[in-house]
Amino acid sequence: MEIEKIRNFAIIAHIDHGKSTLSDRFLEVTETIPKNKMVEQTLDKMDLERERGITIKLQPVRMKWKGYELNLIDTPGHVDFTYEVSRSLAAVEGALLLVDATQGIQAQTLTNLNLAKAQNLKIIPIINKIDLPGAEIERVTEEIVYLLDVHEDEIFLASGKEGTGVPEILDEIIKTIPAPTENGEKTKALVFDSVFDPYRGVVTYVRLKGGNIKKGDKLYFMAKNKTIDAIDVGYFSPDYVSSADLSDGEIGYVITGLKDVSEAKVGDTVTIAQDQRRKSEVALPGYKHLNPFVYASLYSTTGEPHELRESLEKLTLNDSSLTFEAELSPALGSGFRVGFLGLLHLDIIRERLEREFNQDLIITTPSVSYKIVYQGGREEIIKSAQDMPEAGTYEEAHEPISKLEIVTPTSYLGQVMELTKDHRGEYISMDYLDSETALLHYEIPLAEIITDYYDELKSVSSGYASLNYEFMGFRKANLVKLDILVGELYLHQLK
Repeated sequence: MEIEKIRNFAIIAHIDHGKSTLSDRFLEVTETIPKNKMVEQTLDKMDLERERGITIKLQPVRMKWKGYELNLIDTPGHVDFTYEVSRSLAAVEGALLLVDATQGIQAQTLTNLNLAKAQNLKIIPIINKIDLPGAEIERVTEEIVYLLDVHEDEIFLASGKEGTGVPEILDEIIKTIPAPTENGEKTKALVFDSVFDPYRGVVTYVRLKGGNIKKGDKLYFMAKNKTIDAIDVGYFSPDYVSSADLSDGEIGYVITGLKDVSEAKVGDTVTIAQDQRRKSEVALPGYKHLNPFVYASLYSTTGEPHELRESLEKLTLNDSSLTFEAELSPALGSGFRVGFLGLLHLDIIRERLEREFNQDLIITTPSVSYKIVYQGGREEIIKSAQDMPEAGTYEEAHEPISKLEIVTPTSYLGQVMELTKDHRGEYISMDYLDSETALLHYEIPLAEIITDYYDELKSVSSGYASLNYEFMGFRKANLVKLDILVGELYLHQLK
Protein backbone atom coordinates (compact mmCIF):
# COMPACT_ATOMS: atom_id res chain seq x y z
CA MET A 1 0.00 0.00 0.00
CA GLU A 2 1.30 3.48 -0.91
CA ILE A 3 2.21 5.31 2.29
CA GLU A 4 -0.08 8.26 1.47
CA LYS A 5 -3.02 5.82 1.57
CA ILE A 6 -2.27 4.61 5.12
CA ARG A 7 -3.93 5.96 8.27
CA ASN A 8 -2.86 4.77 11.72
CA PHE A 9 -5.00 5.69 14.72
CA ALA A 10 -6.01 4.60 18.22
CA ILE A 11 -9.22 4.93 20.21
CA ILE A 12 -8.73 6.42 23.67
CA ALA A 13 -11.28 6.98 26.43
CA HIS A 14 -12.14 6.52 30.08
CA ILE A 15 -13.09 2.96 31.02
CA ASP A 16 -16.54 1.84 29.79
CA HIS A 17 -17.06 4.77 27.40
CA GLY A 18 -17.60 2.41 24.46
CA LYS A 19 -14.23 1.96 22.73
CA SER A 20 -14.60 -1.74 21.99
CA THR A 21 -18.23 -1.38 20.86
CA LEU A 22 -17.30 1.41 18.43
CA SER A 23 -14.43 -0.77 17.19
CA ASP A 24 -16.98 -3.52 16.49
CA ARG A 25 -18.98 -1.12 14.29
CA PHE A 26 -15.83 -0.11 12.41
CA LEU A 27 -15.13 -3.79 11.66
CA GLU A 28 -18.72 -4.28 10.57
CA VAL A 29 -19.06 -1.17 8.37
CA THR A 30 -15.69 -1.75 6.66
CA GLU A 31 -16.66 -5.42 6.15
CA THR A 32 -13.44 -6.54 7.83
CA ILE A 33 -15.60 -9.15 9.54
CA PRO A 34 -18.90 -10.30 7.97
CA LYS A 35 -21.93 -9.16 9.97
CA ASN A 36 -23.10 -12.74 10.55
CA LYS A 37 -19.74 -13.57 12.20
CA MET A 38 -19.60 -10.52 14.47
CA VAL A 39 -19.52 -11.00 18.23
CA GLU A 40 -19.52 -8.31 20.90
CA GLN A 41 -16.07 -6.95 21.85
CA THR A 42 -14.45 -8.68 18.87
CA LEU A 43 -11.03 -7.19 19.64
CA ASP A 44 -11.11 -8.30 23.29
CA LYS A 45 -9.50 -11.75 23.09
CA MET A 46 -9.49 -12.74 26.76
CA ASP A 47 -12.58 -14.24 28.42
CA LEU A 48 -12.01 -11.90 31.35
CA GLU A 49 -12.18 -8.88 29.03
CA ARG A 50 -15.55 -9.95 27.65
CA GLU A 51 -16.97 -10.91 31.03
CA ARG A 52 -15.92 -7.68 32.73
CA GLY A 53 -16.65 -5.54 29.69
CA ILE A 54 -13.20 -3.94 29.78
CA THR A 55 -10.12 -3.95 27.57
CA ILE A 56 -6.92 -5.13 29.27
CA LYS A 57 -4.53 -5.63 26.33
CA LEU A 58 -4.12 -3.33 23.34
CA GLN A 59 -5.27 -4.93 20.08
CA PRO A 60 -4.48 -3.78 16.51
CA VAL A 61 -6.60 -4.44 13.43
CA ARG A 62 -6.34 -3.47 9.73
CA MET A 63 -9.41 -2.29 7.82
CA LYS A 64 -10.09 -1.08 4.25
CA TRP A 65 -12.24 1.99 3.58
CA LYS A 66 -12.66 3.77 0.26
CA GLY A 67 -9.27 2.65 -1.04
CA TYR A 68 -7.38 3.46 2.17
CA GLU A 69 -5.68 1.18 4.68
CA LEU A 70 -6.83 2.00 8.22
CA ASN A 71 -4.81 0.54 11.09
CA LEU A 72 -6.73 0.81 14.37
CA ILE A 73 -5.36 0.06 17.85
CA ASP A 74 -8.02 -0.48 20.52
CA THR A 75 -6.64 0.54 23.93
CA PRO A 76 -7.54 -0.08 27.60
CA GLY A 77 -9.34 2.61 29.58
CA HIS A 78 -8.39 1.76 33.17
CA VAL A 79 -5.65 3.66 34.99
CA ASP A 80 -3.69 0.44 35.69
CA PHE A 81 -3.16 -0.06 31.96
CA THR A 82 -2.20 3.49 30.94
CA TYR A 83 1.17 2.10 29.84
CA GLU A 84 -0.60 0.02 27.16
CA VAL A 85 -2.17 3.26 25.87
CA SER A 86 1.13 5.14 25.73
CA ARG A 87 2.73 2.31 23.73
CA SER A 88 -0.15 2.34 21.25
CA LEU A 89 0.02 6.10 20.72
CA ALA A 90 3.70 5.93 19.76
CA ALA A 91 2.70 3.76 16.79
CA VAL A 92 0.01 6.03 15.29
CA GLU A 93 -0.56 9.54 13.88
CA GLY A 94 -4.05 10.18 15.24
CA ALA A 95 -6.48 9.35 18.02
CA LEU A 96 -10.25 9.20 18.41
CA LEU A 97 -11.10 10.71 21.80
CA LEU A 98 -14.31 9.02 22.92
CA VAL A 99 -16.54 10.57 25.60
CA ASP A 100 -19.68 8.93 27.01
CA ALA A 101 -22.71 11.20 26.45
CA THR A 102 -24.15 10.19 29.83
CA GLN A 103 -20.96 10.69 31.88
CA GLY A 104 -18.96 13.41 30.15
CA ILE A 105 -15.25 14.01 30.69
CA GLN A 106 -13.74 11.65 33.29
CA ALA A 107 -10.31 11.42 34.91
CA GLN A 108 -8.86 8.86 32.51
CA THR A 109 -10.19 10.87 29.56
CA LEU A 110 -7.83 13.66 30.62
CA THR A 111 -4.87 11.32 31.13
CA ASN A 112 -5.24 9.69 27.72
CA LEU A 113 -5.75 13.08 26.06
CA ASN A 114 -2.49 14.33 27.58
CA LEU A 115 -0.70 11.21 26.32
CA ALA A 116 -2.02 11.89 22.81
CA LYS A 117 -0.98 15.54 22.97
CA ALA A 118 2.52 14.53 24.09
CA GLN A 119 2.82 12.51 20.85
CA ASN A 120 1.49 15.47 18.79
CA LEU A 121 -1.36 13.34 17.46
CA LYS A 122 -4.30 14.65 15.48
CA ILE A 123 -7.31 14.26 17.79
CA ILE A 124 -10.88 13.67 16.60
CA PRO A 125 -13.39 14.21 19.46
CA ILE A 126 -16.46 11.94 19.52
CA ILE A 127 -19.47 11.91 21.84
CA ASN A 128 -20.57 8.28 22.07
CA LYS A 129 -23.74 6.58 23.37
CA ILE A 130 -26.01 9.37 22.10
CA ASP A 131 -28.82 6.80 21.85
CA LEU A 132 -29.09 6.41 25.64
CA PRO A 133 -31.97 8.14 27.47
CA GLY A 134 -29.57 9.87 29.87
CA ALA A 135 -27.42 11.42 27.13
CA GLU A 136 -26.45 15.04 27.86
CA ILE A 137 -25.07 16.02 24.49
CA GLU A 138 -25.13 19.78 25.09
CA ARG A 139 -23.27 19.58 28.41
CA VAL A 140 -20.65 17.12 27.13
CA THR A 141 -20.14 19.25 24.01
CA GLU A 142 -19.43 22.23 26.27
CA GLU A 143 -16.83 20.20 28.19
CA ILE A 144 -15.05 19.05 25.01
CA VAL A 145 -15.05 22.57 23.50
CA TYR A 146 -13.43 23.87 26.70
CA LEU A 147 -10.94 21.01 26.95
CA LEU A 148 -9.77 20.84 23.32
CA ASP A 149 -10.46 24.42 22.22
CA VAL A 150 -12.41 23.17 19.21
CA HIS A 151 -15.62 24.33 17.52
CA GLU A 152 -18.83 22.40 18.13
CA ASP A 153 -18.93 21.44 14.45
CA GLU A 154 -15.66 19.49 14.89
CA ILE A 155 -17.22 17.11 17.44
CA PHE A 156 -18.78 13.93 16.04
CA LEU A 157 -21.89 12.31 17.52
CA ALA A 158 -22.03 8.52 17.52
CA SER A 159 -23.65 5.42 18.87
CA GLY A 160 -21.30 2.46 18.89
CA LYS A 161 -24.24 0.22 19.68
CA GLU A 162 -26.45 1.31 16.77
CA GLY A 163 -23.73 2.40 14.32
CA THR A 164 -24.86 6.03 14.15
CA GLY A 165 -22.13 8.31 12.79
CA VAL A 166 -19.65 5.51 12.03
CA PRO A 167 -19.25 6.10 8.24
CA GLU A 168 -18.77 9.83 8.86
CA ILE A 169 -16.04 9.13 11.43
CA LEU A 170 -14.23 6.81 8.99
CA ASP A 171 -14.35 9.56 6.36
CA GLU A 172 -12.96 12.06 8.87
CA ILE A 173 -10.07 9.72 9.73
CA ILE A 174 -9.05 9.71 6.06
CA LYS A 175 -9.54 13.46 5.78
CA THR A 176 -7.77 14.77 8.91
CA ILE A 177 -5.37 12.16 10.32
CA PRO A 178 -2.08 12.54 8.43
CA ALA A 179 -0.44 9.72 6.51
CA PRO A 180 2.79 8.37 8.03
CA THR A 181 5.95 10.28 7.20
CA GLU A 182 8.20 8.56 4.66
CA ASN A 183 11.39 7.37 6.33
CA GLY A 184 13.43 6.06 3.40
CA GLU A 185 14.59 2.59 2.44
CA LYS A 186 16.57 1.74 5.58
CA THR A 187 14.49 -0.73 7.61
CA LYS A 188 13.50 0.26 11.12
CA ALA A 189 10.54 -0.96 13.14
CA LEU A 190 9.29 -0.07 16.63
CA VAL A 191 8.20 -2.99 18.83
CA PHE A 192 5.10 -1.66 20.62
CA ASP A 193 3.95 -4.98 22.09
CA SER A 194 4.87 -8.65 22.18
CA VAL A 195 2.92 -11.77 23.13
CA PHE A 196 3.79 -15.43 23.55
CA ASP A 197 2.12 -18.01 21.34
CA PRO A 198 2.68 -21.59 22.57
CA TYR A 199 2.98 -22.85 18.97
CA ARG A 200 4.89 -19.99 17.30
CA GLY A 201 6.92 -18.50 20.13
CA VAL A 202 7.15 -14.75 20.66
CA VAL A 203 5.06 -12.63 18.29
CA THR A 204 6.14 -8.98 18.14
CA TYR A 205 3.73 -6.19 17.20
CA VAL A 206 5.62 -3.62 15.13
CA ARG A 207 5.17 -0.27 13.42
CA LEU A 208 7.44 0.14 10.38
CA LYS A 209 9.35 3.43 10.44
CA GLY A 210 11.27 2.85 7.23
CA GLY A 211 12.06 0.14 4.67
CA ASN A 212 10.25 -3.20 4.82
CA ILE A 213 10.35 -6.60 6.50
CA LYS A 214 9.78 -9.87 4.62
CA LYS A 215 9.37 -13.46 5.71
CA GLY A 216 12.84 -15.02 6.05
CA ASP A 217 14.66 -11.72 6.71
CA LYS A 218 17.39 -11.83 9.33
CA LEU A 219 16.35 -9.22 11.89
CA TYR A 220 18.40 -7.54 14.58
CA PHE A 221 16.91 -6.37 17.90
CA MET A 222 19.09 -3.43 18.88
CA ALA A 223 18.37 -3.23 22.64
CA LYS A 224 18.85 -6.96 23.20
CA ASN A 225 21.69 -7.30 20.64
CA LYS A 226 19.97 -10.38 19.22
CA THR A 227 19.59 -11.66 15.66
CA ILE A 228 16.59 -13.79 14.63
CA ASP A 229 14.88 -15.06 11.48
CA ALA A 230 11.45 -13.64 10.64
CA ILE A 231 9.46 -16.89 10.51
CA ASP A 232 6.39 -15.04 9.28
CA VAL A 233 5.13 -11.47 8.87
CA GLY A 234 1.65 -10.10 8.39
CA TYR A 235 -1.15 -7.93 9.71
CA PHE A 236 -4.16 -8.21 12.04
CA SER A 237 -7.66 -8.74 10.61
CA PRO A 238 -8.10 -9.10 13.63
CA ASP A 239 -6.51 -12.59 13.58
CA TYR A 240 -3.04 -13.07 12.11
CA VAL A 241 -3.01 -12.80 8.30
CA SER A 242 0.29 -13.56 6.55
CA SER A 243 1.47 -11.11 3.89
CA ALA A 244 4.40 -10.81 1.50
CA ASP A 245 5.92 -8.03 3.57
CA LEU A 246 5.34 -5.09 5.89
CA SER A 247 6.31 -1.73 4.42
CA ASP A 248 7.06 1.77 5.71
CA GLY A 249 4.16 3.19 7.74
CA GLU A 250 2.33 -0.12 8.26
CA ILE A 251 1.42 -1.88 11.50
CA GLY A 252 1.71 -5.66 11.71
CA TYR A 253 3.36 -8.61 13.39
CA VAL A 254 6.61 -10.57 13.12
CA ILE A 255 6.76 -14.17 14.35
CA THR A 256 10.23 -14.62 15.82
CA GLY A 257 10.35 -18.16 17.18
CA LEU A 258 11.87 -16.82 20.41
CA LYS A 259 10.84 -18.70 23.55
CA ASP A 260 11.16 -15.81 26.02
CA VAL A 261 9.10 -12.64 25.56
CA SER A 262 11.77 -10.64 27.44
CA GLU A 263 14.08 -11.16 24.45
CA ALA A 264 11.71 -9.06 22.33
CA LYS A 265 11.70 -5.98 24.54
CA VAL A 266 8.80 -3.58 24.10
CA GLY A 267 10.23 -0.31 22.77
CA ASP A 268 13.11 -2.05 20.99
CA THR A 269 14.15 -1.12 17.46
CA VAL A 270 14.25 -3.87 14.82
CA THR A 271 16.51 -3.55 11.78
CA ILE A 272 17.78 -5.85 9.04
CA ALA A 273 20.75 -7.75 10.50
CA GLN A 274 23.22 -6.56 7.86
CA ASP A 275 22.27 -2.92 8.59
CA GLN A 276 23.18 -3.19 12.27
CA ARG A 277 26.86 -3.39 11.33
CA ARG A 278 26.70 0.32 10.64
CA LYS A 279 27.93 1.73 13.93
CA SER A 280 26.10 4.99 13.28
CA GLU A 281 22.71 3.24 13.34
CA VAL A 282 20.43 5.11 15.76
CA ALA A 283 17.60 3.37 17.60
CA LEU A 284 14.06 4.74 17.54
CA PRO A 285 12.82 6.43 20.72
CA GLY A 286 11.59 3.60 22.94
CA TYR A 287 9.56 3.53 26.13
CA LYS A 288 10.53 4.19 29.72
CA HIS A 289 10.80 1.07 31.88
CA LEU A 290 7.67 0.50 33.95
CA ASN A 291 8.07 -0.49 37.60
CA PRO A 292 5.31 -2.08 39.70
CA PHE A 293 3.44 0.22 42.09
CA VAL A 294 1.64 -2.34 44.25
CA TYR A 295 2.97 -5.50 45.92
CA ALA A 296 1.25 -8.49 47.49
CA SER A 297 2.38 -11.93 48.63
CA LEU A 298 0.81 -14.99 47.01
CA TYR A 299 0.75 -18.44 48.64
CA SER A 300 -0.72 -21.69 47.37
CA THR A 301 -3.06 -23.48 49.80
CA THR A 302 -1.89 -26.82 48.38
CA GLY A 303 1.66 -26.18 49.53
CA GLU A 304 3.07 -26.70 46.02
CA PRO A 305 5.09 -23.51 45.36
CA HIS A 306 6.68 -24.90 42.18
CA GLU A 307 3.25 -25.09 40.52
CA LEU A 308 2.52 -21.48 41.49
CA ARG A 309 5.93 -20.44 40.15
CA GLU A 310 5.24 -22.17 36.82
CA SER A 311 1.86 -20.45 36.61
CA LEU A 312 3.38 -17.02 37.28
CA GLU A 313 6.13 -17.66 34.73
CA LYS A 314 3.54 -18.48 32.07
CA LEU A 315 1.61 -15.28 32.84
CA THR A 316 4.75 -13.15 32.54
CA LEU A 317 5.21 -14.42 28.97
CA ASN A 318 2.28 -12.20 27.95
CA ASP A 319 2.55 -9.58 30.71
CA SER A 320 6.01 -8.04 30.98
CA SER A 321 4.84 -5.66 33.73
CA LEU A 322 4.30 -8.58 36.15
CA THR A 323 7.27 -9.27 38.46
CA PHE A 324 7.74 -11.80 41.25
CA GLU A 325 10.37 -13.20 43.60
CA ALA A 326 10.33 -16.06 46.09
CA GLU A 327 9.76 -15.47 49.80
CA LEU A 328 9.32 -17.69 52.87
CA SER A 329 6.74 -17.34 55.66
CA PRO A 330 6.90 -19.28 58.95
CA ALA A 331 3.11 -19.60 58.89
CA LEU A 332 2.25 -19.93 55.19
CA GLY A 333 5.36 -21.59 53.81
CA SER A 334 6.94 -20.81 50.44
CA GLY A 335 5.32 -18.14 48.33
CA PHE A 336 6.06 -15.19 46.08
CA ARG A 337 6.18 -11.42 46.46
CA VAL A 338 4.47 -10.17 43.30
CA GLY A 339 4.53 -6.67 41.80
CA PHE A 340 1.49 -5.19 40.03
CA LEU A 341 0.58 -1.96 38.23
CA GLY A 342 -2.46 -1.43 40.48
CA LEU A 343 -5.34 -3.13 42.24
CA LEU A 344 -7.21 -4.06 39.06
CA HIS A 345 -4.03 -5.61 37.66
CA LEU A 346 -3.73 -7.64 40.88
CA ASP A 347 -7.36 -8.75 40.63
CA ILE A 348 -6.95 -9.79 36.98
CA ILE A 349 -3.83 -11.85 37.77
CA ARG A 350 -5.55 -13.47 40.76
CA GLU A 351 -8.53 -14.49 38.67
CA ARG A 352 -6.37 -15.81 35.84
CA LEU A 353 -4.30 -17.90 38.27
CA GLU A 354 -7.46 -19.40 39.75
CA ARG A 355 -9.31 -20.00 36.47
CA GLU A 356 -6.56 -20.86 33.99
CA PHE A 357 -4.16 -22.66 36.34
CA ASN A 358 -6.52 -24.00 39.04
CA GLN A 359 -4.59 -22.25 41.79
CA ASP A 360 -6.20 -21.86 45.22
CA LEU A 361 -4.51 -18.80 46.68
CA ILE A 362 -3.94 -16.85 49.86
CA ILE A 363 -3.16 -13.22 48.99
CA THR A 364 -1.88 -10.74 51.56
CA THR A 365 -3.09 -7.14 51.83
CA PRO A 366 -1.53 -5.03 49.03
CA SER A 367 1.24 -2.62 49.97
CA VAL A 368 3.64 -0.21 48.28
CA SER A 369 7.42 -0.01 48.10
CA TYR A 370 9.42 2.41 50.27
CA LYS A 371 12.82 4.02 49.92
CA ILE A 372 15.28 3.82 52.81
CA VAL A 373 18.15 6.32 52.98
CA TYR A 374 21.16 5.31 55.07
CA GLN A 375 23.95 7.45 56.45
CA GLY A 376 26.35 8.29 53.67
CA GLY A 377 23.53 8.55 51.14
CA ARG A 378 23.09 4.88 50.20
CA GLU A 379 19.50 4.16 49.15
CA GLU A 380 17.48 0.94 49.17
CA ILE A 381 13.99 0.19 47.85
CA ILE A 382 12.06 -2.25 50.06
CA LYS A 383 8.97 -4.07 48.81
CA SER A 384 7.73 -5.50 52.09
CA ALA A 385 7.43 -4.33 55.70
CA GLN A 386 9.55 -7.28 56.82
CA ASP A 387 12.49 -5.73 54.94
CA MET A 388 12.25 -2.48 56.93
CA PRO A 389 15.49 -2.02 58.91
CA GLU A 390 15.38 -1.45 62.65
CA ALA A 391 14.93 2.10 63.91
CA GLY A 392 18.24 3.88 64.36
CA THR A 393 20.00 1.93 61.59
CA TYR A 394 18.92 4.32 58.82
CA GLU A 395 18.64 8.07 58.36
CA GLU A 396 15.33 8.59 56.51
CA ALA A 397 12.35 6.66 55.17
CA HIS A 398 10.50 7.85 52.06
CA GLU A 399 7.06 6.83 50.79
CA PRO A 400 5.77 6.95 47.17
CA ILE A 401 3.68 10.00 46.28
CA SER A 402 1.21 10.23 43.40
CA LYS A 403 -0.31 13.05 41.41
CA LEU A 404 -4.05 12.62 41.82
CA GLU A 405 -6.73 14.01 39.50
CA ILE A 406 -10.39 13.82 40.51
CA VAL A 407 -13.30 14.72 38.25
CA THR A 408 -16.45 15.32 40.28
CA PRO A 409 -19.82 17.07 40.04
CA THR A 410 -19.57 20.40 41.87
CA SER A 411 -22.42 19.33 44.17
CA TYR A 412 -20.03 16.82 45.80
CA LEU A 413 -16.96 19.08 46.02
CA GLY A 414 -17.07 19.50 49.79
CA GLN A 415 -17.35 15.80 50.55
CA VAL A 416 -14.64 14.84 48.04
CA MET A 417 -12.19 17.47 49.33
CA GLU A 418 -12.81 16.48 52.96
CA LEU A 419 -12.29 12.78 52.17
CA THR A 420 -9.06 13.45 50.28
CA LYS A 421 -7.74 15.60 53.13
CA ASP A 422 -8.49 12.77 55.60
CA HIS A 423 -6.37 10.48 53.39
CA ARG A 424 -3.36 12.83 53.63
CA GLY A 425 -4.04 14.43 50.27
CA GLU A 426 -2.34 17.80 49.68
CA TYR A 427 -4.51 20.18 47.65
CA ILE A 428 -2.77 21.72 44.61
CA SER A 429 -5.40 23.37 42.40
CA MET A 430 -8.91 23.17 40.92
CA ASP A 431 -10.34 23.78 37.43
CA TYR A 432 -13.91 23.80 36.14
CA LEU A 433 -14.70 21.74 33.04
CA ASP A 434 -18.16 23.32 32.97
CA SER A 435 -20.57 24.89 35.45
CA GLU A 436 -21.38 21.48 36.95
CA THR A 437 -18.06 19.60 36.81
CA ALA A 438 -14.78 20.28 38.64
CA LEU A 439 -11.28 18.89 38.18
CA LEU A 440 -9.26 18.65 41.41
CA HIS A 441 -5.46 18.26 41.56
CA TYR A 442 -3.83 16.70 44.64
CA GLU A 443 -0.63 15.03 45.75
CA ILE A 444 -1.31 11.98 47.88
CA PRO A 445 0.61 8.98 49.29
CA LEU A 446 0.13 5.97 47.03
CA ALA A 447 -0.52 3.81 50.09
CA GLU A 448 -3.75 5.76 50.70
CA ILE A 449 -5.05 5.14 47.16
CA ILE A 450 -4.54 1.36 47.25
CA THR A 451 -6.45 0.88 50.50
CA ASP A 452 -10.05 2.09 50.63
CA TYR A 453 -9.86 5.60 49.16
CA TYR A 454 -11.42 4.71 45.79
CA ASP A 455 -14.42 2.95 47.36
CA GLU A 456 -14.95 5.86 49.76
CA LEU A 457 -14.71 8.36 46.89
CA LYS A 458 -17.44 6.52 45.00
CA SER A 459 -19.52 6.44 48.18
CA VAL A 460 -19.32 10.16 49.04
CA SER A 461 -19.99 11.15 45.40
CA SER A 462 -22.85 8.68 44.83
CA GLY A 463 -20.66 6.98 42.23
CA TYR A 464 -20.18 10.07 40.04
CA ALA A 465 -16.54 11.00 40.82
CA SER A 466 -13.65 9.40 38.93
CA LEU A 467 -9.93 9.50 39.57
CA ASN A 468 -6.59 9.02 37.90
CA TYR A 469 -3.21 8.86 39.58
CA GLU A 470 0.39 8.86 38.43
CA PHE A 471 3.52 8.06 40.45
CA MET A 472 5.62 11.22 40.86
CA GLY A 473 8.41 10.18 43.24
CA PHE A 474 9.32 9.48 46.85
CA ARG A 475 8.91 11.91 49.75
CA LYS A 476 10.25 11.81 53.31
CA ALA A 477 7.73 10.31 55.73
CA ASN A 478 7.44 9.38 59.39
CA LEU A 479 7.16 5.60 59.10
CA VAL A 480 7.03 3.05 61.90
CA LYS A 481 7.22 -0.73 61.52
CA LEU A 482 4.59 -2.64 63.50
CA ASP A 483 5.38 -6.28 64.31
CA ILE A 484 2.43 -8.65 64.84
CA LEU A 485 2.82 -11.89 66.79
CA VAL A 486 0.19 -14.63 66.97
CA GLY A 487 0.89 -17.16 69.69
CA GLU A 488 4.48 -15.86 69.83
CA LEU A 489 4.80 -16.52 66.10
CA TYR A 490 5.97 -13.48 64.15
CA LEU A 491 3.80 -12.97 61.01
CA HIS A 492 5.12 -10.36 58.60
CA GLN A 493 2.13 -10.95 56.28
CA LEU A 494 -0.12 -9.14 58.79
CA LYS A 495 1.96 -5.95 58.85
